[in-house]
Amino acid sequence: MVYPERFSNLPAYAWPRLRALLGSIEPGGSLVNLTIGEPKHAFPDFVAKTIADYTHEFGNYPANDGRPELIEAIADWIKRRFDVTLGLDQVMALNGTREGLFNAAIALCPETKNGAKPAVLIPNPFYQVYAIGALAAAADPIFLPATKETGHLPDFAALDAETLNRTAIVFMCSPANPQGAVATRAYWTDLLRLAEKHDFRVFSDECYTEVWRDAPPVSALQVADEIGADPERVCIFHSLSKRSNLPGLRSGFVAGGRESIRHIRQLRAYAGAPLPMPLQMAAARLWADEAHVEASRQRYVAKYDIADQVFDGHEDCAAPKAGFFLWLPVKDGEAATARLWAETGVRVLPGEYLSRTVDGLNPGKDYIRVAMVADEQELQRGLTALRDCLYR
Repeated sequence: MVYPERFSNLPAYAWPRLRALLGSIEPGGSLVNLTIGEPKHAFPDFVAKTIADYTHEFGNYPANDGRPELIEAIADWIKRRFDVTLGLDQVMALNGTREGLFNAAIALCPETKNGAKPAVLIPNPFYQVYAIGALAAAADPIFLPATKETGHLPDFAALDAETLNRTAIVFMCSPANPQGAVATRAYWTDLLRLAEKHDFRVFSDECYTEVWRDAPPVSALQVADEIGADPERVCIFHSLSKRSNLPGLRSGFVAGGRESIRHIRQLRAYAGAPLPMPLQMAAARLWADEAHVEASRQRYVAKYDIADQVFDGHEDCAAPKAGFFLWLPVKDGEAATARLWAETGVRVLPGEYLSRTVDGLNPGKDYIRVAMVADEQELQRGLTALRDCLYR
């Protein structure tokens, strides 16, 4: 049996690696799980009622591109949040953003770019689907360091012209997973100008934009609209997983230029897994409601304050501007994770499991990622144990 070579050298996914690392180690205390970014705040009561009201729709095939009520609710939210007006043919519902990020690469990456194999630029560390999407599109994934020295965002302009000229797609995540860095208007403007100059698309993963401390992060679509960039340059991806604390609903969307969405929609008609109709109706109500989002955000602000109090005096351990991860420096992420588990029962993720080694360097090797998703009391206990174990 012959298998595609482009998938043959993939490292194991983060969670099996973590289980292998900790599986033979007894925890040194009661479990505090700060690994996966799975929100634990309450979601609105109307979700269950809406699903129940539309249970009969489980007897019908779902609308593949999104029920009209859902698409309208998403377009209305984009207008309220980013002051960008989109046609309904510029928005498509997704079964979670991971599906959309993957399929968009296949749908929109050309076979060649300026006579060469196309390149897909990826921040390093990164959400792992970016790399798989690039490989599935038969492109070269190129990992750009997003380190403390670069403000935890990649420096795309530092690339040589040859690489930029064969670049077809740039994956960006702002607020960044795992570091929490936020791309400014100036950063987005520079990237979009670079995209215009070298003719590539920007895929902006914005799943964490509604979890922020002092100011709401801007969207790539918002900046593209402000500077008059070609709408086809940008696709944005959003989800209800983080915004509404509903990772199990598997509801997100992609929005962008009409031609881009047309091509993604065409692929999805053959290969997509549409959201069931009752869940689409619940999603429509969620995009129309901001009260639950604000209530959840205030809890994250309290968690930022907890982190700052626990790590007071440890400058590099400060809570981020947005998102709900702490990206904490340690001497060795795997060793620190194993030690923390063995001595305290606190479970975190080694940063190198979210990164790729390039030229012998892995930008996540000396970090751990901590998800601030537990309730406030448990988080306080977990972070205090972490501090006392690793920083004293």
